[in-house]
Amino acid sequence: MKTLLLVLVNVAAVGTFVVLFRKKNLLSYFSGGRWWLTWLSIAVITLMDEQASIFYATSEAHRFIGSYAIAFIAITSLLMRFLSTRMVEIAEILEHHNIRGGGVYSFSYLVLGPTLSFIAVASILVDYVLTACMSTVSAVENGLTFLSLSPAQKLFIEFAIVWGIAGLNILGVKENARFTFAMFFIIATVLLTLLASALFEASPESWTLIGKSFKYSALHVSEQGVFGGFAFIIVAISGCILAYSGIESVVQTAGLVKGWKEIRKAYIFLALTIGIFTPLISALALSSGLDPKVHETDLITQFASALNGRWFGWIVGAIASIALIMSVNTAYVASSELMERVAHRYGFHWIIKTNRRQSLYRIHLLSALFYSIIIVATEGSQQILAEMYALGLVASFSINMGSLLLYRYFKGTNEIRAYNTSRFGTFLLFIILFGCFIYLCMTKPYGFGLWAGATVFFLTVGLVVARKRAPELKYIQESDTPMEMILALAEAPGEKIDIYFKRPLEEGGTADPSVAFVSFYSPRAGIPPKIAPNHFRFQMSGQSLFESIVGLMHVVKYELPHKGVTFHFGWPQSSWLDRLSIGVMVFSIMKLPKEFPQFNFAIEYFGKKQT
Repeated sequence: MKTLLLVLVNVAAVGTFVVLFRKKNLLSYFSGGRWWLTWLSIAVITLMDEQASIFYATSEAHRFIGSYAIAFIAITSLLMRFLSTRMVEIAEILEHHNIRGGGVYSFSYLVLGPTLSFIAVASILVDYVLTACMSTVSAVENGLTFLSLSPAQKLFIEFAIVWGIAGLNILGVKENARFTFAMFFIIATVLLTLLASALFEASPESWTLIGKSFKYSALHVSEQGVFGGFAFIIVAISGCILAYSGIESVVQTAGLVKGWKEIRKAYIFLALTIGIFTPLISALALSSGLDPKVHETDLITQFASALNGRWFGWIVGAIASIALIMSVNTAYVASSELMERVAHRYGFHWIIKTNRRQSLYRIHLLSALFYSIIIVATEGSQQILAEMYALGLVASFSINMGSLLLYRYFKGTNEIRAYNTSRFGTFLLFIILFGCFIYLCMTKPYGFGLWAGATVFFLTVGLVVARKRAPELKYIQESDTPMEMILALAEAPGEKIDIYFKRPLEEGGTADPSVAFVSFYSPRAGIPPKIAPNHFRFQMSGQSLFESIVGLMHVVKYELPHKGVTFHFGWPQSSWLDRLSIGVMVFSIMKLPKEFPQFNFAIEYFGKKQT
């Protein structure tokens, strides 16, 4: 019966992949003078990372929180699927601002500015470096679990993996995606066989232990009270989050696909595959009777051997090595996208020079060097690497969610309508992830040291570079000055003038000498186009929007005392719950007549013409 089940599983897997391989443009296609990847390509690249994490994250989670890991690996999976909806939202916002790729760095740059965005660069680079190092070490431990090798021999193989994957990426994106998908076919077939075997062999005692993990987790949370229960959840999620380490890679590589809808498809695919597979296989392995303490580096491989014999253990060990090696590949792809974004923004074109295959070969070579240094420094210890790894991961997640909250607070949904998520849900995510970050900083000194060192380095470099090479400097040079507006209005006939405040990219305007249209913009988002000759664009630097408006009014009051001035504000349409800042803005505007009694003020809405 078991043999028949496994045969059917393998036939179904092979048949599915044969159908997929016959489809045209399955993985990449040529359009607009360049190669684009499909949603399936970037989903598979990320899936290889998340899928590979079960070979080290399961035992590490058990070492961290014991049998609670069974429940919390599943709970963390749900949390990551919730997080992925926010990643899609970020991708859609970036595309709206004509920003392609860059993930957490591009988004934090847009929201927080150039200086703080370097914290995001440090966090995500630490994440990618440790992804590669952790996966490399685990690949050797799992693939050679039945062999005895000296530390020097293991180090040699680890170096071969790191530099071999660097060579693969230098071959180019198109070939990389094809190779990754071929490996995915082999790995998925073997792991589906492993899952089918584990489900078939699962004993009643195993399912009872799984049920107890959920039961006792719920009891422990309720017994600890609100704050104690929340603290326990934070600790447990911190121990299990490594199982889903590659989730951000999809939005990080958004520059390789045509639009954010491809990102959404990729995340849905990940939710329906690895989002179910990882918690299920982890629960079955941890409840199988194997001691995770004894098999900390090869738990899944030993589990496979116990299910179907030593020969199957060899196969799963080999598959684990391949999956983990491809996880190293994910780190190369995503980190090169990040570094390309930073280098392009600040004009370091020498590092992003490509070869004939459009590969960022210089970045790949530098990455291989950094990975090798970390492996040597930690002596290839999976435990030390795991402790360092989690902190950079939750740091990047926290920055993403914090930036999204700030963006929605100031922008509401008036600007972005295509894809929106709950602000309250985003706030809960931020609280949980930031709590994990604080906890890991307090308990993982190696991880905190690496993250803090990288952050200080990038902030120091960033402060120097941003002042001299910041791309927004050219937008600042194109900005208008308040005196240009004053001179234009001073020459206007009549005694009355109207000043309309316009949002960036808002349309509508007429060339009237007695009217001025004013837009305040952030140089990070680019200067908005002129809607009329009397449209004046002022940059905001170090001031809020309301402070900039008040400053302009003081200039008008001083320079045009003989004119009757009316200031026009648009009608706020975002909901107060969704955009709390609009309540603060309206409240502030209501106080302006007392401060400027000589001016007229209007908050107005002009309906659309009916056809």
